[in-house]
Amino acid sequence: MKHFSPDNVDSSLMGMLVGRTNALKDRMLDKYLEPYDVTSAQFKVLIIVAQFAADTPVEVCRHLSLDSGSMTRMLDRLEQKQLVVRTRSETDRRQVHLELTAQGRTLTDLLPQIGADAMNDTFAALDAEEVQTLQRILTKVLVAADDHITLTRLSFLPKSTK
Repeated sequence: MKHFSPDNVDSSLMGMLVGRTNALKDRMLDKYLEPYDVTSAQFKVLIIVAQFAADTPVEVCRHLSLDSGSMTRMLDRLEQKQLVVRTRSETDRRQVHLELTAQGRTLTDLLPQIGADAMNDTFAALDAEEVQTLQRILTKVLVAADDHITLTRLSFLPKSTK
C-alpha cells in the first residue's frame, strides 16, 4: 500500500519524525551514559556483544548496519577504554574475535537499566497503551522489511508479547 507521494508533505514529515525521534533517543542515552564515559554509539556495540553474543566485528557491523571502517574506529575507542579486547582467531588469522573485559562486563550489566531510563525519558509523553501501539507498529514495519535483528529478537519473546 502506498501512503506517500512526492507532492504529499507526509512523506518528508514521516522521515523527519522517525529520524528526530532516533536522535532524541540517542541524546537521552548520551545523558545517562556520561558518568561512564561511553557514548550512545558505543552503548549499541556493547549491547550487541553482551546480549546477542556477537563475537566478531563483522557480526556487530551486520547488527548495527555499520561499515568496517567505522567499526574499527569504534572498537579502537572501546579498547582504549578497556571495555573490549580483540584477538585473532587461532584457526583463521583473518578473523578477529571480540570479548568484553571484566570492566566491560561490569558496565554491560548496567546498560539495560541505563537504556530503560533513557527510553522512559524519551517516551515520557506517551501512556502505556501508546507505547505498546508504537512498538507494535515499528515491529510490523521492520518485520515486513525482513529486518534480521527484529526477527531474531522476536524469536526469543513469548508468543503473548509478539
